[in-house]
Amino acid sequence: MHLPHPPGTTPRPRARVVIAKPGLDGHDRGAKVIARALRDAGYEVIYTGLHQTPEQIVATVIAEDAPVLGLSVLSGAHLTIVERVTKLLAEQEAGDTRLLVGGIIPDNDASALRDMGVDAVFTPGADIAGIVAAVHRLSTEPALLESA
Repeated sequence: MHLPHPPGTTPRPRARVVIAKPGLDGHDRGAKVIARALRDAGYEVIYTGLHQTPEQIVATVIAEDAPVLGLSVLSGAHLTIVERVTKLLAEQEAGDTRLLVGGIIPDNDASALRDMGVDAVFTPGADIAGIVAAVHRLSTEPALLESA
């Protein structure tokens, strides 16, 4: 998926996106599918691999200067993990990092995640193009462009 740009101009580079698998969850096929779709759409994707702690994830976001973080959580620990990640991001002065969460997430928990500052929640069966579109929207909002 490529966005057109005027002839003779170089397209603006897409944002860096960190895709992370926190905790003991060992299933990463979905995270890899999303990472590949984002790469195909022109994003620079940093996939952290399995079994990452919130501290490791936030350190990667900081080191890579990534304005977007996607967490894939299938273990049921999404509320605890997101609470810790958002706290660590704020402590590291990276509280403006846009956060997407995907996984096995009950509707009530999706609302709680949004209340915690999660920008988008995706559950099984979510449309990949919709996820890419959400990343595009979040990574091109004026607040991010001003700080880039």
